[in-house]
Order: sequence, then C-alpha cells, then structure tokens
Amino acid sequence: MMKRKIPIKEACVESTDQAVNAERNGADRIELCKNLDLDGLTPEINVIQKTMKSVNIPVKVMIRPRPGNFIFSHNEIKLMEQDIDLCKKSNVHGVVIGVLTSSGIIDTIETKRLASRAYPMAVTFHKAIDQTKDILYELDRLSRIQEISSILTSGGGKTAFKGQTMLRKIIDQYGRRFNIIVAGSITHENFDEIHGLINAQEYHGKNLIL
Repeated sequence: MMKRKIPIKEACVESTDQAVNAERNGADRIELCKNLDLDGLTPEINVIQKTMKSVNIPVKVMIRPRPGNFIFSHNEIKLMEQDIDLCKKSNVHGVVIGVLTSSGIIDTIETKRLASRAYPMAVTFHKAIDQTKDILYELDRLSRIQEISSILTSGGGKTAFKGQTMLRKIIDQYGRRFNIIVAGSITHENFDEIHGLINAQEYHGKNLIL
C-alpha cells in the first residue's frame, strides 16, 4: 500500500473542545492528554468518552499516571493497564506509552506487557525514547515488540529542528518498521521549514494546527 504523500498532522490537545477545534481546522488525528504543562498525563475517562463522541478522526490517549521520570512501579504499571482497558472499552484508536529502567534504557518487559494489553489498539512509544543514550539501539529493541506501530520522537533534541540529523537517520533506518511521528516545538508557523528539512510522513504538536 502506498503511503500518503501529504503528511499526517497529529494535534496534541487536553480537552474535547480543543479536539473539536483541531479537527475543524484540519488535524488528521488527536493525541488526548491532560496537564500538557507536565508533558501530558492520562486524561479523565469522561473526557476520553466525550471526545470519542465529538470527533470523527482517530483519537490516541496518553497513558502516563504521573509527571516526572518514566520509571514506573508495579502499582503504577497496574494503573496504566486499567487505563488501557478503559480506552479499549471506549473504542479509542490508540494509546501512547513509554517505560524506562533506572539505567536509562527502555524497559522492554513492561513495554511489551502494556503493548500486549492494548492490542488491537494502535500503540505509540512516546518521547521517553529521547531520554535514552542510543536511540537507534533502542529502536532495534522496540522493533521486536510487534504491537508497537509508531514512535513519537524529536530525535533526542530539545526540538525537532535540533534533532533533525538523528530524525533523518531514524526515518531512513526504521521508517519501514514504524510510523515515525516527528515532535518537538513544531507549530503551524514553522511546519513548512521543518518538513522541508526532515520530510517525515507524520508530525505532532500542540500548536501544529491553527
């Protein structure tokens, strides 16, 4: 199947109203969170259900129980599983997850556990990957978890612009295995410049849609 040439724009929002506005203004997909000031946490179930009823484009939900690092306890993982179950019952298109170990690599055991729990929803591994030391090595490890279909990344940079060299490497080496969703201070104002530099198929941002 041919990939579409027009890039997918994923709007990161924290309310149903924002999701509706994003769809109206041309978003192809929604990532629904709360507390974007804390880099996104799992939204309340009533917000998820209301959003699902209010938009016609795919909705992905952030699964992250607290701010801070991505090293989660056993109880936190169980809470994430419960949130994944609620998303599945609400017919959510996909979930966004990320778990690291205390040594700064991806926790593939817990990631596999959550990704398997989410199936058949789409699973995105989020920007926790940007906190690892060797993104390409971690992508190789993630590639063995078949339920993960997308990677959200800024290429290890603070912004997509700063991570552009690594982003091009990621797309070149793993763009056939994963949907690479480019993130990192991408707005409707700088989108054309970023796309010209990186030429990705998918982009993500809270200010990507007017």
